[in-house]
Amino acid sequence: MSENIPEQKHYTAKIEINIHIIYTLYMQNSIELFTPGRLCLMGEHSDWAGVSKLFNSSILPGMALVTGTEQGIYATATKNKKFIVRTSIPELKQDSFECDMELSKLKAVAEAQGFFSYVAGVASYICEWYHTEGVEIEITKMDLPIKSGLSSSAAVCVLVVKAFNELYNLHLNTLGIMNIAYWGELRTLSRCGRLDQACAFGTTPVLMTFNGNDVDVERVSLGGTFRFVFADLNAGKNTIKILADLNKAFPFATTEKEKDVQFALGEENQRIITKAKKFLEDGNCEEFGKLMVYAQEVFDSKVAPMCPEELTSPVLHKTLADENIKALTYGAKGVGSQGDGTVQFLAKDEETQKKLISYLEEKLGMKAYSLTLKKQNAVRKAIIPVAGFGTRLYPETRGVKKEFCPVVDKDGLVKPGILVLLEELDRIGIDDICLILNHEEKAYYENFFFKPLSPAHYAKLPEKMKEYEKTIERIAKKLHFAFQEEQRGFGHAVFQANDFANNEPVLLLLGDTIYQSNNGVPCTKQLIDAYNNTGLPMVGLQTVPLETVNTYGVFAGSWENKAQTVLNISAICEKPTQLYAKDYLCVKSNKSDENYYGAFGCYILTKDVFQRLDYAIKNNIVNKKDEVELTDALAYVQETKGLMGFVPDGKSYDLGNASAYRIAVSEFGK
Repeated sequence: MSENIPEQKHYTAKIEINIHIIYTLYMQNSIELFTPGRLCLMGEHSDWAGVSKLFNSSILPGMALVTGTEQGIYATATKNKKFIVRTSIPELKQDSFECDMELSKLKAVAEAQGFFSYVAGVASYICEWYHTEGVEIEITKMDLPIKSGLSSSAAVCVLVVKAFNELYNLHLNTLGIMNIAYWGELRTLSRCGRLDQACAFGTTPVLMTFNGNDVDVERVSLGGTFRFVFADLNAGKNTIKILADLNKAFPFATTEKEKDVQFALGEENQRIITKAKKFLEDGNCEEFGKLMVYAQEVFDSKVAPMCPEELTSPVLHKTLADENIKALTYGAKGVGSQGDGTVQFLAKDEETQKKLISYLEEKLGMKAYSLTLKKQNAVRKAIIPVAGFGTRLYPETRGVKKEFCPVVDKDGLVKPGILVLLEELDRIGIDDICLILNHEEKAYYENFFFKPLSPAHYAKLPEKMKEYEKTIERIAKKLHFAFQEEQRGFGHAVFQANDFANNEPVLLLLGDTIYQSNNGVPCTKQLIDAYNNTGLPMVGLQTVPLETVNTYGVFAGSWENKAQTVLNISAICEKPTQLYAKDYLCVKSNKSDENYYGAFGCYILTKDVFQRLDYAIKNNIVNKKDEVELTDALAYVQETKGLMGFVPDGKSYDLGNASAYRIAVSEFGK
């Protein structure tokens, strides 16, 4: 498996007090970057139309469904005193650019025309507001078409912000990256819309709402697979004229044509977007395709008359009317500012998607691209390592495994801690559960879960407890076992479930931790719901006092949502000192300027985490105790793929040491 992983790095920094200084990731010599283009699925022009609400309160907020493309811009970046961009990519027809990190010089370049004006505009914003030194960016690859309605200029602006953010640890969340890219591009002659920088959110669909200067972004969870194709019509359009003519309808409409534009981009657009979002969430490709056709009809009848020279778009409409294309698709429409620029289609399946691309390229001479948006794999599996000796609960653990120490649950029943966990997994719909133990412990679990009570014992039980026996029998059918034959650390234990996970996302729980929700939704269900909105591996988080950070894995980053429950993780440190935590791991929130977030005790791991664990085991990447760390794998995935944290509305209870166990017994279940 590890043969397919890019060049690996050792992410466990060992220092004298034996902690991980994962923050040093940001001081490395080079980082790799990728930014996709963006495709507006529905709602083009609504971004700048929504801004007009600043001047006319009766205008409705704009709404659009936008996604990143599979194509994009690839680069490497390093710190430098100057701001340097190098490229030998033929598509860009540029060689290199170099400028001092001085505001006046960067602004002067931004105000000139050309590709480098965009990157200079962003760098000038960073220089003015963040006062960093420069970066050197090498653009290594680009498969994103230019001037095709896919916002290649926005993509490179986002890429530059990402470089500064990661190299200088600016703690920008995705919305912050998007906003700086927007303001940076506005320092050029370009007049981009607010939806262009949605490529910052990657290849996932988002719902964007534009209310004056305010922009809200909500990730959309897909209920099925949507196979799009988009193509350059090779006809050309004058975007500046389109925008100039349509802008005449705002902020106040005086003619019927202008009123039609405001209606189409306001009330009717909101109705279309609301339906489109539901069809995406339901996985209803056919209805989404029909809605694409309807959205195009609305645009042609209500918006195009404001700019007939550009929006009559004969090539676009000839392509939309092609019967050969209609046979392969559920629907089609124009893209971006519309006109004869780019067209998008929703293919019926994988085979028709391929046929459509072939037809567009071979018969119509258009360059076509695929975009497949898939439903995130539902989390249906869980793993629980339970192979520890439980030495902190000695002498009880001479005869009882620590995860079988009892607590009183909400229903008044006295249950082993592991059964509380398993019951929660059963309740939220987890299908299969893998317990990681050693062979000697297998009989212990088999005796509890698979050996029926004697008839005499069963007869003595009250009816409530007899009914609960069915719960234990149901849970037993979901159990699987994996074995850790040698104690080589938590990461090593987790990897023993690699075959069980089988490349699916899995919920990881600690065998000596139980959870209590504050809102009625189990904490593990809250975590899964958050994962479904991001698609990235996720760590459950909880606030911890500064005085105890040296007993936790501590995570820092930037908030991704207004509720401040989803954290885009940028730094990880295993058991840091208080001084280090104050300097590098403090996270501000609406409630406090000083927060520290430790592991809550539950995770969602993707195949990338298991691939890194595999590499660490084979290459003996261990800590001073000769243990393979899960923290190392999470740090690697954080840098290469992205890692999110989630703060459940609830509390976790540690059953693994005497003082914590005393608290759990007195509080849990009340």
